[in-house]
Amino acid sequence: MLMLGAVGASSVVAIRPALAQATASILACQIPVPDPGNAGKYIASDGSLAPPSLLGPITGYGPFPPPSRPFTGDEVQKAMFQGQNLPGATSKATQAYLAYIRKLKMGQSGYTCFLSVQNPRT
Repeated sequence: MLMLGAVGASSVVAIRPALAQATASILACQIPVPDPGNAGKYIASDGSLAPPSLLGPITGYGPFPPPSRPFTGDEVQKAMFQGQNLPGATSKATQAYLAYIRKLKMGQSGYTCFLSVQNPRT
């Protein structure tokens, strides 16, 4: 019985670092907006892709220009669950980018990261 307890304790010690590493990778994973196959396209308010337009930044309504870099899982998580704006984005642009991210499908860049952000293992 004592040996069984020792085995269980070592399992807990081995699992905790793995969970910490998984959490760190979730925070560092990246979600490009839009995906590389659609680089240069703007993001409409509903999260759909739109041709480049100057109307978005001037009026405050979509389409919005793509961000200068991919967002990290941590940034997306804070925007989704804590109401923070994504870096360099207004609140309206953040909502459009999040709408795009929520529409990601399997096989698109950032999809796995998005799934991890929705289901953190903390």
